Amino acid sequence: MPYHPKPLTEDSLLAAIDLGSNSFHLIVARLQHDELRPVETLGEKVQLGAGLIDGKLTREAMERGLDCLARFGQLLERLEPARIRVVGTNALRQAKNRRKFTDAAEQILGVPVDVVYGREEARLVYLGVAHTLADDELSRLVIDIGGGSTEFIIGKRFEPVRLESLQMGCVSYAQRFFPDGSISKKYFKAAYEQAMLEISHIRKKYHSGHWVEAVGSSGTLQAIETLIRMAGWREEGIDRPSLEKLRKRLLKFDNSSEIDLDGLNSQRRNVITAGVAIASAVFDGLKVETMRTSKGALREGVIYDLVGRLGHEDVRERSINAMVARYGADEANARVVADRVTWLAQAAASAWGLTDNDVELLKWAGFCHEIGAAISQKHFNRHSAYLLLYSDLPGFSQGEQELMSTLVRGHRGKVRAELFADIPEDLREKTSRMVALLRLAVIFKYVEELEELPEFTLAVSPEKLRLSIPEDWSDSHPLTIWELEQARSALAKLGVSLTLS
Repeated sequence: MPYHPKPLTEDSLLAAIDLGSNSFHLIVARLQHDELRPVETLGEKVQLGAGLIDGKLTREAMERGLDCLARFGQLLERLEPARIRVVGTNALRQAKNRRKFTDAAEQILGVPVDVVYGREEARLVYLGVAHTLADDELSRLVIDIGGGSTEFIIGKRFEPVRLESLQMGCVSYAQRFFPDGSISKKYFKAAYEQAMLEISHIRKKYHSGHWVEAVGSSGTLQAIETLIRMAGWREEGIDRPSLEKLRKRLLKFDNSSEIDLDGLNSQRRNVITAGVAIASAVFDGLKVETMRTSKGALREGVIYDLVGRLGHEDVRERSINAMVARYGADEANARVVADRVTWLAQAAASAWGLTDNDVELLKWAGFCHEIGAAISQKHFNRHSAYLLLYSDLPGFSQGEQELMSTLVRGHRGKVRAELFADIPEDLREKTSRMVALLRLAVIFKYVEELEELPEFTLAVSPEKLRLSIPEDWSDSHPLTIWELEQARSALAKLGVSLTLS
């Protein structure tokens, strides 16, 4: 049977791990009085992004990351797997061989690794920061300079209004513009100008006319604030004059290994100059005068999002409902398919090893199966698959969107080998079985509402489905029976034998 986590109660423990391009972070928190109180926090400068060479992670970088996770894992032994979420960001998004790392990480931690798109990372960052700020109506710009990307979010209270992620980070810029740690005015200018170019693409919607307060999240901006404070230039926060003073001081050094500034962690020496170049471009490009920093970050956002999922306030449900409404799909038909594939998946869960999350993803795929008809009725399953794969869907990981896209694409038409080309080999068998369940559910789309269906029974074995249908119902629904008979050949190609009785 699928695993169902216990409901969240007072003193429940939850954990989140952020696999960043620069650092890995772990937070374990306890739920008390509807608030999360940190119990353990750990962070290590793994610099996974520094090991991204020609689009692939080096063996050394992966070993650094896995060694770190082995240490983190010791603190997670007392937690239920459903109460732990692990999120990967830019370095893993970019790595062509990320599965080699994530598979090993999952073996160590015993939970899936969710690699998220840039805008989903931005949403989670904002959620983490928002819980550290006053609950007022101020419009805020939140910025997170990470190792491989920088996230920009405008929002009010706990709701982001605009989300963006740009391909610039302190690790990637340190490698690109400051070779072997060398520092010069020329190198700094090149990094600054490239960051300004990136920011120019979002400047129109993110400049100071759209928000009241700027808030910095991430180790980079917190490190910059610490250096400014230790130098005596400001008591707190960052402003343009202090950032310029820090730039001049850094340019007095010829190499990052020589940087000796009060408050600078030795592990951040090789990326701080690149971080200041990006921060300077942010201030100039978006007309930021002052910025305060927040201790809230991605990991806090992940854990608050996990509370929502476990408390049946899953933002993914809202994303799917919004997508169906946006493309004008027939919601009644969509709901029938979603309900029926859920019933089928729950019946098959034990025999086929489907998790609760697999069942949920099948339900949402069923609900979205015909959104592509808004583009064209012909091959609408392909259009639906495209929309699921490339849309910004808050709450979903990259892998989840890829899986739903595959399910929807395969729910009708010929079953072609390339359908599973983007699915990891070890997940293809399960995915093909999930496609089979969705194909069956769609056949019942135009039958009466689910509550009026007779008591079907479904017997499931590793490669067989036996669907028992009352004889009188079969006699009055010849078209549906015919469609089920016709589906056998397609299901066989998916590795599933269907028997009707």
